[in-house]
Formats: sequence, structure tokens, C-alpha cells
Amino acid sequence: MKYLVVEAHRSEYPAPITFVQGTLLDVGQRYEGQEQWQDWYLCSCPGQISGWVPGQLIERLGVGRGRALADYSAYELDVDPGQQLDGLRWLNGWLWCRRVEGDEQGWVPLAKLRPLA
Repeated sequence: MKYLVVEAHRSEYPAPITFVQGTLLDVGQRYEGQEQWQDWYLCSCPGQISGWVPGQLIERLGVGRGRALADYSAYELDVDPGQQLDGLRWLNGWLWCRRVEGDEQGWVPLAKLRPLA
């Protein structure tokens, strides 16, 4: 499905966490904010800066420990109003998108997008 960017978004994370399926994770706090972003956890793994990971991708191994159920990147797209994106995967208030103009992919908050008919 195609989406129109209705509000600018800029990533606050220049080095997003990225890992492959099976990576062991240290699972920290659950995100709590006024946005409707449910089930995101601050995780870390060797050689990476901590980043937000959807709970659906974490196999719990005990308190504060987990394993990645799939490959993952927390990369966010910087977008501006009027740009068009292809929505590929929705998770917890965010949409994994690909730019219509080019192949760059990343997360964008769903609240900053409008579906195109």
C-alpha cells in the first residue's frame, strides 16, 4: 500500500541497532510515552548501541534476556511532507517503508502518514 507523508520525521538515532535472527539481546525498559507505540523494548547486543525493538521479535529467555526471532534494523527514514512511501510492514504504531523514489527502507511513525487510495 502507498502512503503520503503528512508530517516531517527525523531520526534521533544515527547508529540504529541492527541484528540477525538468533542474536542474544539484553532486554531493558518498555517504551512508555504519550504516543500510541505499544510493545517496544530498549535492547542491546554486543557491538551495538541500544535501540528500540518490537516485542514481537523477542523470544524471552528470562528476566532481561532474549533472543531475536528475526533479522531486524531500527533504521528510521527521514521524510518530509508530500513524499510517497510504500508501506511494507506495520508494527506497534510504526510502518516499515520503502521510498517510492529509490530503494531506501526504514521505519516511519504511522501517525505521520496517510494511506493513498
